[in-house]
Amino acid sequence: MGIDDAFNDYQKTVNEDLDKTKLARERRDLFKTALLSEPDVLETFGSGSLSRSTQLRPIHDVDIVIVYDGDAHPGWGVSGPSAEEALEHIRTQVNRLLSQSNGTRDNVVRHTLLRNHAVKCFLDDPDDPEAFTVDVMAALRQADGTLLIPEQLNTRWVPANPEYLIDQVAERQRGWPHFRPLVRVLKQWRHTVHVEGRIKSLVMEVLALHCMPDFGNRATALKTFFTAAADRVHEGVWDPAGLCGEIQPDLDREALAAAFTEAADLADQACAAAAAGDTGGALRLWQKIFGDDFPAPAAPGKTAAAITAPALITPRPIKDAPQG
Repeated sequence: MGIDDAFNDYQKTVNEDLDKTKLARERRDLFKTALLSEPDVLETFGSGSLSRSTQLRPIHDVDIVIVYDGDAHPGWGVSGPSAEEALEHIRTQVNRLLSQSNGTRDNVVRHTLLRNHAVKCFLDDPDDPEAFTVDVMAALRQADGTLLIPEQLNTRWVPANPEYLIDQVAERQRGWPHFRPLVRVLKQWRHTVHVEGRIKSLVMEVLALHCMPDFGNRATALKTFFTAAADRVHEGVWDPAGLCGEIQPDLDREALAAAFTEAADLADQACAAAAAGDTGGALRLWQKIFGDDFPAPAAPGKTAAAITAPALITPRPIKDAPQG
């Protein structure tokens, strides 16, 4: 197996099944269409990773933005109780339109919860840890094209521009077809990193915008990314639109930088091995970075041991082998 074939195979373990992605988009579009029929709604659009096509498997939630007519809600957009009022307004509309018991447009929503910026709508049992949800956020369009969105906990409205990131990712993808797939790969990789707390997927996506080249093959691009991100993460990762501040202030920058450095070293060795014609060695190094789902041949020493070991006279120990 060549390097490109190995990356193709690994990508399949990261990408969501096409049918499940289609279902998620259908559910998102159902909400968009239903809410757009309301007289105080000017526009609806999808946000989040699904709208950028950078979603990982499994897809448990989608995000949509409902842009309301400010004239219909003159009290919105200013600090105070209107932030929570906007979320309650969404909840009322969603229940009337899409409630499982008496929705007028469809019967899909089993439960709703108010979050800080959005209403979380459960399409499955809320006690199911893998319940599918749709997060619906209210917004007011500003004269410069950006949005104001409610922040319930701080009783205020804050600026945001999710469409900026959607456009940035789309532009990078047009310039280099591996961009979105590798963003998914990096989002998956972050789950293997030992840090205090967690790493938000948006952190990896924004770092990819800054540090991933838009040319070359996947191997060299990843080597460049890991090397650049090891330095870049020390500066913090900020909203690319320049409106929402640092994406994850509690990010364990030191541990993530160390992980980037280690991955950069392995990627450099892998690229060198491939350049020297040692494809098997290169694949094993990529497997060290991405884990056992990345295909690679067994090390030569292990093959020899398997042939010469007294396997026929010694009972084989039972090991946990989930991949069979």
